[in-house]
Amino acid sequence: MGFYQLHKQQKIPSTLEEVWSFISSPENLKKITPVYMGFDIVTENLREKIYPGMIIGYKVRPLLGIPTRWVTEITHVKDYEYFVDEQRVGPYSIWHHEHHIKAIKGGVLMQDIVSYKPPYGLLGSAANSFIIRKKLDEIFNFRTQAVELIFGKWEEESASKQ
Repeated sequence: MGFYQLHKQQKIPSTLEEVWSFISSPENLKKITPVYMGFDIVTENLREKIYPGMIIGYKVRPLLGIPTRWVTEITHVKDYEYFVDEQRVGPYSIWHHEHHIKAIKGGVLMQDIVSYKPPYGLLGSAANSFIIRKKLDEIFNFRTQAVELIFGKWEEESASKQ
């Protein structure tokens, strides 16, 4: 029944080219996913960079350590600007994740827009209120910290001096 959106953004002290190179490589997703998720890519012979139509299979353990199969398709790619992944098999009725980046003074602004619909109607809506939304916030907060470890922490003062 419920349809939800999650908006997150992060400023990164790096170049557009470096950030794009990182986020457009499927292998790097594991580096920015909490270990407890048990995230593994199961697709064999995966290309190094994303492209429209790319299908990526994962195994994740998002809740109570229960393994879940997740398959996404990269549906849109505009190099150095954005890409979109959509769930084809997995726990959501709808999952549409937009990844946007743009150059800003002092670095890159990265924005995620996740549009999703939990399964099971009203039960899924209730689960979103109590579990799903909190879990998504937790995962994206982890990503923010992981990206800071990789690229450095955004310093508002140093960005304004450039």
